[in-house]
Amino acid sequence: MGNLPKVEMTNMCMIYDSETGKVLVQDRIKSWKGITFPGGKVEKGESIVDSTIREIKEETGLTISDLELCGIVNWYNDATGDTYLVFSYRTNVFSGQWIDKTEEGSLYWVHKNDLPSLSLAEGFIERLPMFFDKAYSEGFGVWNEHRKGKITWK
Repeated sequence: MGNLPKVEMTNMCMIYDSETGKVLVQDRIKSWKGITFPGGKVEKGESIVDSTIREIKEETGLTISDLELCGIVNWYNDATGDTYLVFSYRTNVFSGQWIDKTEEGSLYWVHKNDLPSLSLAEGFIERLPMFFDKAYSEGFGVWNEHRKGKITWK
């Protein structure tokens, strides 16, 4: 069969407090540095929803449920044929005590209206309408190691 292209699946979840209008953000210090919502990789044999619940527990200390799919970000590498998918969720159902810092970075609550003024991870601001307004369900971009890609929102 030769070398098949790889598909890497990841997740991201906006945890929001309906009463305060605040969202939990992570100031990432590893890859994709800057402020974003927490998330991580889908492991082999794991459902996407289960991976999101697991990653949020690991990265924030919170237990989440009632996840709502907001959309998918689909990056295609035209040099290798590989695909990188980000399944984007949101929920306001959470319990437990949140952790303020992990190896991924610091976590804190901010009002959703303050997000655009923060030092967001590259390209994250374009994703916010997917989480807040359901303005689109997919972002698709083509990239490779020699050029940056641009996402088209649909």
